[in-house]
Amino acid sequence: MKDNNPEILVKVEGISKTFGSTKALVNVDLEVKRGEVRGLIGENGSGKSTLVSMITGVNKPDSGQMWYKDEIHKPSSLLDSRNKGISILVQESGTINGLTVAENMFLGKEASFGKAGMVNVKAMTAQAQRTLGDMGITDIKAGDLVEAYSFEERKLIEVATALGTNPDLLIVDETTTALSQKGRDQIYEIIRNSSKEGRGVIFISHDLDELVLLCDSVTILRDGQYVDTLRGEDIHVDKMRTLMIGRDLTDHYYREAREESHGDRVVLEAKHISYGEKFRDISFQLYEGEILGICGLTDCGMHDLAKGLFGGMKLDRGEVVLPDKRVVVDNTAKAIENGIGYMPKDRDRESMFLGASIEDNIVLPSLDNLKVHGLIRKKKARRLAEEMAQKLSVKMSGVTQLTKELSGGNKQKVVVAKWIANNSNIFIMDCPTRGIDIGVKAAIYDLMTELKDSGKSMIMISEEMPEVLGMADRVLIMKDGRVSGEYSRSEGLTENKIIKVMI
Repeated sequence: MKDNNPEILVKVEGISKTFGSTKALVNVDLEVKRGEVRGLIGENGSGKSTLVSMITGVNKPDSGQMWYKDEIHKPSSLLDSRNKGISILVQESGTINGLTVAENMFLGKEASFGKAGMVNVKAMTAQAQRTLGDMGITDIKAGDLVEAYSFEERKLIEVATALGTNPDLLIVDETTTALSQKGRDQIYEIIRNSSKEGRGVIFISHDLDELVLLCDSVTILRDGQYVDTLRGEDIHVDKMRTLMIGRDLTDHYYREAREESHGDRVVLEAKHISYGEKFRDISFQLYEGEILGICGLTDCGMHDLAKGLFGGMKLDRGEVVLPDKRVVVDNTAKAIENGIGYMPKDRDRESMFLGASIEDNIVLPSLDNLKVHGLIRKKKARRLAEEMAQKLSVKMSGVTQLTKELSGGNKQKVVVAKWIANNSNIFIMDCPTRGIDIGVKAAIYDLMTELKDSGKSMIMISEEMPEVLGMADRVLIMKDGRVSGEYSRSEGLTENKIIKVMI
């Protein structure tokens, strides 16, 4: 019901939403006041993003009611909600390649710089540059094409876009997930300043420490339903975990054995490989049944190295070899053909067809194995997709469901499933648990251990030290595009030892 309380900025009451047979939200309530930072958490598939999609007009609720600024709120679209003063920052890239920074920032608002049907590009670019400058962003030029900038820089462009409209409600949906600590700190400062200026903030994050640091209150969802709201001193990591999962969950979800263990057979070897300034003179061997961790600061070159190992770029020097097969991996087709699977950091842009079904995504690398006389056996493809989705416990209405409708954790499961379906023996995993909740993380770690025990080999690039220490048999540390150190798994290996070599 309506509150007539000017302090309440947005109120959601009894919201429900169903996609096919999946109940995404069931009778959920939420209330955010002006100047409040409200955390919104839950496992992947708990309904967080669906709830936000109702507030922003991307989806419409099946039942329930919403109020915004004490008026009935029924946004017809994302643009409609933005015009009403609601801005959202998302986890994945929200910029459009082929457009300049300024064109991205004022997309849909070009008319405000127009006269007689013509857009004054110079004026629009100047205003975009001023907006960036007001946020302290001086290294980004508004006239440049947006693809000239890194993922983290594009995030800052999105922040400038969101705040440039001077919104009353700012929604931050897992935006910090792929950022360096410097990038995270910038987002934290923006959230704090937004609160001081009287904006309401809804902050979605899987990093529970962030919620303790920033939030005045935290609402927990589980299986599409409201569980509880914690406030002030009641906001504790352990309590949030228990409410999210519905049970106590310890930190012991990494491998139990603390010793390095793998076979003697070399399954992949990098020989003095280099690519521009990204990485230089990298050499190492990967063994059968080994999890090789690679870590470093965000810009150390490890993410580009992952692509290079998969044949995703033409190396300037050196080669990636599969000794058993006497094969040089110099393109992605050869990598896939020889049993290498690649999980990129940016899964939505680089590893999935979001507009295609779960089935299509899972069977794509295996199409040659599903053909008879040049024709794909559809029943066999369906069985394979269903088997893999079931094996990885993908939460879905069925394998015909569109991949874009899945939560981040379930999307990641689909990426893993497609490489298992293709009988991959080597997995290159770039930030395999980025943007997924603690329950799905545990499931991914269990799967990695299962793959290792079956003789599969993994290269795990990670920005999370506990993950590296908890899962890797060996750790390569990168700094400025080079390997700066190497450690074997042991009880004595600590974060401090790795960080000293990293920085």
